[in-house]
Amino acid sequence: MKVFGVLPFARFILENALSPGDIAVDCTVGNGHDTVYLATLVGDAGHVYGFDIQEQAISSTTKLINEQKLQKRVTLIHSGHEEVRSFIPLDKISNLKAAIFNLGYLPGGDKSIVTKSTSTLAAVSALLDMMPKGGTIVLVIYHGHEEGKVEKNSVLSFVEQIDQRHAHVLKYEFINQANHPPFVVVLEKR
Repeated sequence: MKVFGVLPFARFILENALSPGDIAVDCTVGNGHDTVYLATLVGDAGHVYGFDIQEQAISSTTKLINEQKLQKRVTLIHSGHEEVRSFIPLDKISNLKAAIFNLGYLPGGDKSIVTKSTSTLAAVSALLDMMPKGGTIVLVIYHGHEEGKVEKNSVLSFVEQIDQRHAHVLKYEFINQANHPPFVVVLEKR
């Protein structure tokens, strides 16, 4: 047996949550790698909605999507993920099967611009409400910076309070690594 690293584990969860024709959300598009990955999973009949507040992230992701010729599968939204409810059409919600967050800051970007627990929890709540049974939310939590610690604590406090009849909540982490290693929280709507 080989133990998955944090990012391969997140992708394993997404692979098992999505099928061609589904709708997925990349709540923090960053440099576009998860957006492209989701677009390959949902296929030509599916669609990915990607959110980011930074123009640099939208530009990088647009370039990557164009290089991969995935423009028809992706809609990028230069807005916070807490606005998810405003951008996914009502007729698509029944196919909304997965979402991913990479919490922290944009790799290679301005480290003073970070995700915040208020917008993250608003987005998670909206997604849980919108998703059908089996819908899956993956949060990759990077907490090696001050705001990351605050967000980590808020997210964990929130998800620990979710009634088990409403969602399964899983935490996947390495407990013997130095320097605040990232970890994954998965929510599966019941």
